Amino acid sequence: MTQSEKYTAAAYLVVFLAVLVYVVIIGSKLQRLQREVEQLVSRVRESSADG
Repeated sequence: MTQSEKYTAAAYLVVFLAVLVYVVIIGSKLQRLQREVEQLVSRVRESSADG
């Protein structure tokens, strides 16, 4: 493998890792938002049931 091929492979690896980290962060935020929406829905249902 030539030096330029090594640099190219390293660049692809860095980009892949950056995208992977981004997807993990977005996924965790999405899970948190889903939990918050579920909590809000349950609050609305409780308040509408109460009166």
